[in-house]
Amino acid sequence: MGKNWHAMGIGEVARELGVDINRGLTLDEATRRLEAYGYNELSVKKKKPIWKIILEQFKDIFVMLLIFACIIAVFVEKSFVDSAVILSIVIFNVIVSVYQEYKAENILEKLREYAAPKAKVLREGKVIEIPAKEVVPGDIIVLEEGDKVPADARVIEARDLKVNEAPLTGESFPVSKIAETLPPDTPVPDRINMLYMGTSVVRGHGKGIVVGTGLNTEFGRIAKLVETVREEVTPLKMKLSSFAKKMALAVIIIAVFLVAVQILERGIENVVESIMVSLSLAVAAVPEGLPAILTVTLVFAARKLARNNALVKYLLAAETLGSVTIICSDKTGTITTGEMTVKKIYVYDRMYEVTGSGYTLEGKILSNGEEIDARREPVLSKLLMVGTLCTNISHEGELVGDPTELAIVVAAAKGGYMKSGLESQYPRIREVPFSSKRKRMSTVNIYGGAPYVFSKGAPEILLERCSAVETDRGTIELTEDVKQRILQVIDDMASEGYRLLAVAYRKLEVPENKVAELSEDEIESKLVFLGLVGIMDPPRPEVFDAIKATKKAGIKVMMITGDHALTAKSIAEQIGLYEPGDEVIVGKELDRMSDEELLEKIDRIKIIARAMPEQKLRIVRALKKKNHIVAMTGDGVNDAPALKEAHIGVAMGIKGTEVAKEAADLILLDDNFATIVRAIRLGREVYDRIKSFTKFLLSCNIAEVLIITLGILIFGEILLLPAMILWINLITDGPPATALAWDPSFEDVMSRPPRDPKEGVLSGAMLFVLVSTILLTAGTLFTYFYYTSVLGIADIERIRTIIFLQVALFELFIIWNVRSEQKSVFRIGFGGNIWLIIAIILSVATTICIVYTPLAPLFRLKPIPLSDWYAVLGVSLLGLLVLPELFSRGKRVAHP
Repeated sequence: MGKNWHAMGIGEVARELGVDINRGLTLDEATRRLEAYGYNELSVKKKKPIWKIILEQFKDIFVMLLIFACIIAVFVEKSFVDSAVILSIVIFNVIVSVYQEYKAENILEKLREYAAPKAKVLREGKVIEIPAKEVVPGDIIVLEEGDKVPADARVIEARDLKVNEAPLTGESFPVSKIAETLPPDTPVPDRINMLYMGTSVVRGHGKGIVVGTGLNTEFGRIAKLVETVREEVTPLKMKLSSFAKKMALAVIIIAVFLVAVQILERGIENVVESIMVSLSLAVAAVPEGLPAILTVTLVFAARKLARNNALVKYLLAAETLGSVTIICSDKTGTITTGEMTVKKIYVYDRMYEVTGSGYTLEGKILSNGEEIDARREPVLSKLLMVGTLCTNISHEGELVGDPTELAIVVAAAKGGYMKSGLESQYPRIREVPFSSKRKRMSTVNIYGGAPYVFSKGAPEILLERCSAVETDRGTIELTEDVKQRILQVIDDMASEGYRLLAVAYRKLEVPENKVAELSEDEIESKLVFLGLVGIMDPPRPEVFDAIKATKKAGIKVMMITGDHALTAKSIAEQIGLYEPGDEVIVGKELDRMSDEELLEKIDRIKIIARAMPEQKLRIVRALKKKNHIVAMTGDGVNDAPALKEAHIGVAMGIKGTEVAKEAADLILLDDNFATIVRAIRLGREVYDRIKSFTKFLLSCNIAEVLIITLGILIFGEILLLPAMILWINLITDGPPATALAWDPSFEDVMSRPPRDPKEGVLSGAMLFVLVSTILLTAGTLFTYFYYTSVLGIADIERIRTIIFLQVALFELFIIWNVRSEQKSVFRIGFGGNIWLIIAIILSVATTICIVYTPLAPLFRLKPIPLSDWYAVLGVSLLGLLVLPELFSRGKRVAHP
């Protein structure tokens, strides 16, 4: 529909849509429009068929390599046990991947749940109820408390109409609606004369002209945005895929080279044997256990995250958290408590502070830092009583009602005044309700046997209706000088981000039975100003330390909120997020920036206020262009596109919509910013574990490739057969590598900056891998040379058995030195991970077992005499000498 409906008068909107606002559409016209515009629902793309999702998993290079190894095990080595193990690894990883992708397909379908099932519309002068999907542009919708808004509409009538727009904007406070015309450049969050599909009426009633249905609504616009966002590939997945491709290419090149050498040396008649050699090499190169170990590590991390109130939907997200360079966080309910709280109270020439947060009654009222008894403070006690009586909070059991009024009632309770007791003592006889036009509310209560007016409202509005000010020294006239002093306090408190309410009262000079005859102006005039209530959604207490932790870890935090800039900046300053030199912009400023301007400024921007869905998405894309790894938080439907686009989408588990949860990778079970920081710490620890076992497995596999390659080139002998290699890779190495998932962290992972997104999974570890590979390869080649040339032993099975044991045990010794990038086992010790100790004992026992049992012939091994164990241990113990300290680049320190 695309018009500025909010900037058009009601009559103009009605003419544009061809509808009589008093009678609505005719039934024939409604049918014609339904055919023209289609059903009022969000069309979503069809899910991929399950078979297609399954087939796509086999494009993964690691899966291809594992299947290749499985084929070799069956057709070349006739090893059905090994092939079954490898195949089970493939199936396990495919099942996990398919489940994750299948669940991810639900995002758009969840949007449909926000559409109202029924709608009341005015047609041919009568209000009728129809299925919401049959609502058409031009329909007059009728709304009452509790109704869901079925389509986007221009308000034409509003009586104390308040709408909860949290599913759309993420902001939890009800929005008062009016029918007046607004300026054309009014942003969506401020269009208080518009109603939006999926929101709900929480108070009052009203009417609207439908201006958009289906995909032409704000919800529809978001649905189209979600469809344009491609699924983000995690950094680890990209790195592992790149690593696997390089490894596969290297293996192919070496294998072809060896086949060519074999044919040149032995002739074409030995081509089958030459191919067997290359297949042995392929088996040696493929880290068969890596996908399974990776999955187990991520599952363990996911469970640990869940215990810390962070639910990971996709396993790789556990690791990606550790890569995050910037957190784009919402304010309300994430950085703040999401509960309005009175923090300051001003009475003439005196300021009080209120401790505590949220809607619990724990807290005190302080004056100059000292706790006071509010009931002994004449003006303060009266303000608390008046403010509480002028609310419509239900106090039957749990306090329920408007968040601002809840804050006042809780503050009064901290001062010793309970609403239930006050209402029974000072009964209400009349109410002048709040409206967005009046911006104030008044009640008339019987106080001391006489009717009194109790009022609260916008300070500037209520102050205009006051003629006096209550002070500790008595009532004084509201002179221009006094008024200016109060207005200055209002400005000062507003600049600190407080939402302000003024409180006033007046004794009516009429008997109780005449109160009903008074006009609103007569009731709300010549009031006595009592003071100001400063209300804020305060920061969560734990957020202060969380922000410090992000700075230490070199992680930037950006606040993207639908709230006002002043409020957002005030909260950011309190928690240490905003510092001099940082920039604050609002959504309208962002719209005026070109992509180039945004990229130039993005690293200086700390707060984006009054943000819209497309703007959040644009911010995430700009940050990704600057090579950031982005974590984006959100709870509203409007956040879904940005959540899906970010490397890590973080949804709120308590207040978050189902759409946001479906789009996210991580769900915060406590809606707490500090939980994100804890999750990042765990993510960094997970990456360290992944790096440890990848470094371990690669050291093993490269050594195996070199032993086979150099054995053929130097001695013309295959020193390790495929069955031996499969045993080492799956049985000897697998359990200890998996046990690394339970390793503690040996470094302060939050004292270093985020790793470079371009950094490979083995960055900084290649020298360690190279040295360990050289030691093991040289040791085994020397063993073959010594036994054949020095001792003159020609028993190839005996020599292969010694080399098999050397390789297996070397790898079980070197694993102790892959646990830390900075410290060797001699500094961190052998303890801290009982599962690693158990896994190594089992691996040693089973490896020795196959040499000295009837299983040996299956692997072309044979029992060796005790004297050969000197050679075995002499080489394998070299693994303890590959010290990380010798290859470390030094401890990385976070950026200031």
